[in-house]
Amino acid sequence: MLKFFFFALLAANVAVLAVGQGVVGNMADGEREPARLANQLNAKALKVIPAAQATAASVAATPPGPAPRDEPATVACVEVGNFLLADARRFEAALAPLELGDRQARRNVQGQEVSSYVVNIPPFPNREAANRKAAELRDKGVTSFYIIPDNQPLRLAISLGVFKQEEAARTHLAGLVKQGVTGARITPRYAPSKQLMFQFRDIGPTTRTRLDQIVAGFKDQQIRKCQ
Repeated sequence: MLKFFFFALLAANVAVLAVGQGVVGNMADGEREPARLANQLNAKALKVIPAAQATAASVAATPPGPAPRDEPATVACVEVGNFLLADARRFEAALAPLELGDRQARRNVQGQEVSSYVVNIPPFPNREAANRKAAELRDKGVTSFYIIPDNQPLRLAISLGVFKQEEAARTHLAGLVKQGVTGARITPRYAPSKQLMFQFRDIGPTTRTRLDQIVAGFKDQQIRKCQ
């Protein structure tokens, strides 16, 4: 009798456990485990697709992220100059539309500028040769000249006039040629002067192109790397 009650109680516990685990399904809904598994698998609806197609579908389903930025290359440092003061002012005015801010700087540098133009006959090897040329000039009616002393840069040359403007020097030289003077030339004379140099840092290719165009408007000026 005791064995009967023991096995009955064991059977009841097993039944309760089976119902709790869903092994026999929900009795009220008429659900049974074989049917539930069949609904979950739905084998007839399964379709095998190639790996490449699966990968493409996954990529297409991924929302697009931000496009990678293509940062333009910048130039670390370039410079232009030396400028005389008047040209430096014009250059700075031309730079204003670029709005470079602290990427643009300028500094004073020691340089030279043309102080005058000398119409002259080049230096002679000795004073005797210079004196002979001087006599020849007098014969042609030229009286405004002098032989440059030994302690001058153009020593033993014959100066035929000194002018502040190059155009005036050219006009005087043309008149001497009409008088029959040969071998004369124009030589610029230089004097020390303070000048300005401009530096530009971290500029991109578009700004560099515009800077090249501005510099092209200034004679004898070129962009170079910072020294």
